[in-house]
Amino acid sequence: MILYHLTAISIAYFIDKIVGDPPNWPHPVRWIGSLISFLEKRLNHGKNKRLKGVAMLLFVLLLVLFFALLLVAISYRIHPIIGVAIESIIIATTIAQKSLKEAALEVHAPLEKGDLAGARIKLSYIVGRDTDSLNESETARGAIETVAENTCDGVTAPLFWALIGGAPLAMVYRATNTCDSMVGYKNDRYKEFGWASAKWDDVMNWIPSRLTGVLMLLGTKPLSIKYRRAWMILFRDARKHPSPNSGWGEAAVAAILGIQLGGINYYKGIISNRAKMGDPLVPIQAAHILLANKILDKTVLLYVLFLWIGGMILEFAFTWIKSAAPF
Repeated sequence: MILYHLTAISIAYFIDKIVGDPPNWPHPVRWIGSLISFLEKRLNHGKNKRLKGVAMLLFVLLLVLFFALLLVAISYRIHPIIGVAIESIIIATTIAQKSLKEAALEVHAPLEKGDLAGARIKLSYIVGRDTDSLNESETARGAIETVAENTCDGVTAPLFWALIGGAPLAMVYRATNTCDSMVGYKNDRYKEFGWASAKWDDVMNWIPSRLTGVLMLLGTKPLSIKYRRAWMILFRDARKHPSPNSGWGEAAVAAILGIQLGGINYYKGIISNRAKMGDPLVPIQAAHILLANKILDKTVLLYVLFLWIGGMILEFAFTWIKSAAPF
């Protein structure tokens, strides 16, 4: 079965690179988001908000798992080729490499033309921070941080869970991440209700985020420093991020590019002083957005190869254990 998962992962990788997420196509994440919004409006009030948030998360994940398992099981029952094809399509809907790159390029294009106002508007579509008063460097930083942080959330984490449990677990990861992105905030409205979603998202990203940071450095040579210093920056700065996982991608990209990410952001006029990632060896420029996209491409390709190696080792181990068993 692992070989089927690996084949589906590879096909999904190419589907996303070629097709991406066309805005007018039906998409499971939109359906999941609608379900979360429906449940949140009806449950997020009164007492026991944390318990209600746990119930919401479990309901969403179990429902997604049930339908994904049912669809995949029926497909494989018809024929393995159909099963792999359906798994490939489902997994492709859980990853967003093409969309992530395009979003960053939407910021880069006006910056290259000197249209700072246009770049700020494009950045506001993909980040939560205030963008109205950002300079060129800060605008580019926002796009780079988006690519660095979402390499895991948007691509490598769902592929990791696809190896473990095929399309159903990839969908469970995407549903978890969607719950976190919608209710996993530490404000008055969501602090209690979104607690379970945020914590479970941290759990599901723990291994993939660290693999992603390491593979970023393995796949791309640092531009301004030696590898030894880059590794030091990664392990020094990744833990500074308020998220236990997001710092791995940002610290790795900062080390590779020789720039410093993080620092001061504003959210609805309220200052947020984020931990700084990397050493400011060179000033951040628009061109660094393109370099961040290249890191994304190399990392995802290397990640798929890593999954193949890991998957084949697991397959060999399972086969050996099965053949060596006395019964």
